[in-house]
Parts: sequence; structure tokens; C-alpha cells
Amino acid sequence: MDNLIAVSSWALHRTLGRAYFDKPLGRPVVEIQHSDSPLDLLELPAQLKAHGYSAMQLCHFHLPARSDSYIQEFRQALSESNVELLTLLIDDGDVTDPEIGEASVDWTAKWVETAAALGAYRARLIAGKQPYSPEALDLAFNRLMQIGITADKVDVILEIENWHALMANPDAVHELLDRSHGVLRLNADFGNWPKPERYEWLPKIFQRAETCHAKLEFISPIELDEDDTSRLLHIAKEANYRGPMVLVNGGPGDNDWAALEIQREAIRNA
Repeated sequence: MDNLIAVSSWALHRTLGRAYFDKPLGRPVVEIQHSDSPLDLLELPAQLKAHGYSAMQLCHFHLPARSDSYIQEFRQALSESNVELLTLLIDDGDVTDPEIGEASVDWTAKWVETAAALGAYRARLIAGKQPYSPEALDLAFNRLMQIGITADKVDVILEIENWHALMANPDAVHELLDRSHGVLRLNADFGNWPKPERYEWLPKIFQRAETCHAKLEFISPIELDEDDTSRLLHIAKEANYRGPMVLVNGGPGDNDWAALEIQREAIRNA
């Protein structure tokens, strides 16, 4: 496959070492140490370039600060390394939650503004964590459209993903995308839906995907699940998918970069 191969910061979660879990309703930010010698986020673009990558996605909780000065430092690091920031992944919030739903709208919209400040083309958010029902989807649609107003103002494309309970099947994904009339776009994730359903369901949404989390599964630190990998990459090829393949799995071994190389070669050879 000749698609652009990019890297999500989640694939380098252990390498980065630190996480800053910002959440709605002012819940405390938690810092977790995953590495004795963590890689500073400002060094990540240069490391990506050194390993042959020219594009990345950033999880919101890997950003240690949102000050203008830090954002400019990160943009400069991207520019100097000639690495594009494709998407800010907003990995918390739930607009369908009865307790934090309203707060999640404002919280997510502020992160969309941060995506724009970082220079990201897209922001992927969570459509909803509550089980699917017509009422839950109505609520998600109305609140996501409020966030869409902010996204339009700052010129950031909003994406949802086949992720969490509300988007638990292809029909729900299509319904929300159709109702949004282009305000919401699709990031298709290989691994979010369970086996064997993923092999039947992913082909039903992949023609609408603009980005892809190419989550390839390992059966050992140096070996991918060949059957699963082959079937998933075939689905993308059959859909004539031409967007970026974003690596998100750091693998079960102790070397994130080695795991990325194994996955990159599998995609290139597909």
C-alpha cells in the first residue's frame, strides 16, 4: 500500500513516559511516569523524522501545557523537522453523559481551539460513551453540532470514530455522519470493534473514512497476527482507501520504535 504512514503519540506512550489527563468538570490533571528516561514531547517530531515519518497525531493528554509559548515551541519543533500534525486526538469527554455531558461540550470545544493553535488539520473527538438509543444519538448530534460551530470558526475538521458504546455498530456511525451533513467526518479504527464482527462491519463504513487508525495486533513482541493484519488491510484496499494509515500500537515488547517498524513494513508490503 502506498498510503501515507503516520504515527499516533499513543504508539509511543511508553517512550514519552508522561501523561496529563485533563478531563471535563475540572477534575485534577494526573501525571503518570511510564519510563525512567522519558522522551520530551518537543523532541518527538525530530525523532519521528529520524525514523522516517513525516506526519503524526497527538493525544491531548500528551500535551504538557497549553500556553501560547509552549504551543509555539511545539509548532516550531514540527516545522524544523518537517513533520505535519494531522490530528489532535481528544480522548476524553462524553457529550451523552447525564452528569458531564454539558461540560463536555465546552471542554471539547476548547480542545478544538487548541488543535487549531497547534496547527492540526483535524480534531477527533468521542461521539458518545452511552449505549446507543435514538435519544442518546439525538443528544450526541445536537451537542456535537455545537462543537462544530467552534470547529468551523477555527477551520478544523471534526472527526468521530467507531469507538465507545454509541458508535458500537455501522448503522449508528452512518446515522450520525448522515445527520451531520459533512460537519463530522470519519476516522476508522481497525481494532475498536471486536472479532469477528470487525471483519463484517468495517467494510460497511470504510468508504467514508478519511483517516485510519491502523491498529495491527501482535502475537509476540516481533510478530503480528498475520490473519488479522491481512484481513484488515484487505478491507482498506477493497474500499480504495487513500488516506493516512496511522500507527497506534506500541506492541507488547519494550521497544516502541521496533513495533512501529514491523507495522509499517506490513502496510507497505500489503
